[in-house]
Amino acid sequence: MSKPRSKPASNRSKRRLLVGVVVAALAALAAWYWLSHRAAADEGEWRTTTVESGDIRVAISATGTLSAISTVTVGSQVSGQVTDVLVDFNDKVTKDQVIARIDPSTYEAQINQGNAQVASAQASLRQAQATLANAEADYSRKAELGASQLVARSDIDLARAARDQARAQVNAAQAQIRQQTASTETTRINLGRTVIRSPVDGVVLTRTIEPGQTVAASLQAPELFTIAEDLSKMKIELAVDESDIGQVKTGQAVSFTADAFPDRQFRGVVDQVRLSATTTNNVVTYPVVVTVDNDDGTLLPGLTVNAEIEVSKRDGVLKVANAALRYKPANESATSQAPRAARGSGGGVGDDLARTAASLELDATQQAAFDSANAAIERRQAARQAAPQQQGNSMFGGPGGQRSGGSSDSAMQAQIRQRMLERYQQDFAAFRTALDDAQRAKWDAAVSALVGARRAPLYKLVNGQPQQVMVRIGASDGTTTEVSGNIKAGDVVITGERPRS
Repeated sequence: MSKPRSKPASNRSKRRLLVGVVVAALAALAAWYWLSHRAAADEGEWRTTTVESGDIRVAISATGTLSAISTVTVGSQVSGQVTDVLVDFNDKVTKDQVIARIDPSTYEAQINQGNAQVASAQASLRQAQATLANAEADYSRKAELGASQLVARSDIDLARAARDQARAQVNAAQAQIRQQTASTETTRINLGRTVIRSPVDGVVLTRTIEPGQTVAASLQAPELFTIAEDLSKMKIELAVDESDIGQVKTGQAVSFTADAFPDRQFRGVVDQVRLSATTTNNVVTYPVVVTVDNDDGTLLPGLTVNAEIEVSKRDGVLKVANAALRYKPANESATSQAPRAARGSGGGVGDDLARTAASLELDATQQAAFDSANAAIERRQAARQAAPQQQGNSMFGGPGGQRSGGSSDSAMQAQIRQRMLERYQQDFAAFRTALDDAQRAKWDAAVSALVGARRAPLYKLVNGQPQQVMVRIGASDGTTTEVSGNIKAGDVVITGERPRS
């Protein structure tokens, strides 16, 4: 009787266990759902990033080819058969070292022939000189007899003509001697050219001749060797895009790698920015020459390199992710209640001017003049920010500093910057007068840079609400951008909006 009752009890235990598992699973699912939504609620509706203080390095990428700084092509000025080749590829040579010889027999024979012609011309000269002496004597006798009317006038004239003709023969013989001597000297020079010498100290890169080969120099000098003058100093000719060439200056640092040495990074310096543009498939590039130290001889001529030109490096500046500068709120009314002080136009300029003034090493009189001018500017800005009727007309062309866009907006921005520059020049006129020439030049450059800087809106997250601030934009490395203005390290700025559930 007990066995039939055991099966229902076992089934009830299984059902209770199954119900318990289901309830536990539902409880876990509910907990996960609640926790995930709680975390999302804690994160808020904004994606954010933090303003940081750090360094920004701006570089331009380009490719090029390594080569020797000076490469000399050695040719032959004379024709003939090559009898000796005394150097090979990669051989080191010194200046005036004999590196090849051409058969000199043709030129030696021409010199012998020239010497014989000079000797013949000298014999003709002696003969002409004897004839001249006889003609002068004959003319002198007849001239004396003619004075006594003992010789006809025609005989005197014939004697004078014979004398002059003999003199011309002497001159012709002398000219022939000079001509033959010069011709022989030319042949002697060509004979010397049959010995090919290195014009510089260097290394043989290429050799294009073999013993027994005939070279012909009738129209142009054939190329026999290519010699790199010094491989401890090399150069790279980079092709830089026209959009980047304006940032490249002489003296900028360059880092590069070569496929032959993938684990090493080499360095160089921009030596020259050439003006000869090249257009390929409608792409305009400019050659930039970079000099490289190659004391260890690692780098080889002809290697293709991938280089980065460091055009700017900013240390210890405020920087923010580029996503924050790209962010525009979907609902502009979200920022319409932002405090006016946060949306003012001139925030942070005073701090930048103060930093510039501090770098000038001012004396007490100059510092007092700066403090007075800067205090007057701060009072004027505070009064302008307190005036509600002026808030909607920001100096950046619209409510909250938003720009209207278009060419008219660009013209307006240029006018505003010009007025700002004139205003700062007027406000700091007394301070500027107190500076010396070097300080004044540095101050003028800093003020022009501040006024001409590009500006963009950032949206700080304050008490869970966005506040728009206008910041000046500086250098960018493609990921982060230098910013300055009404912002500081640690400020939280918006980069996007989270999707609403």
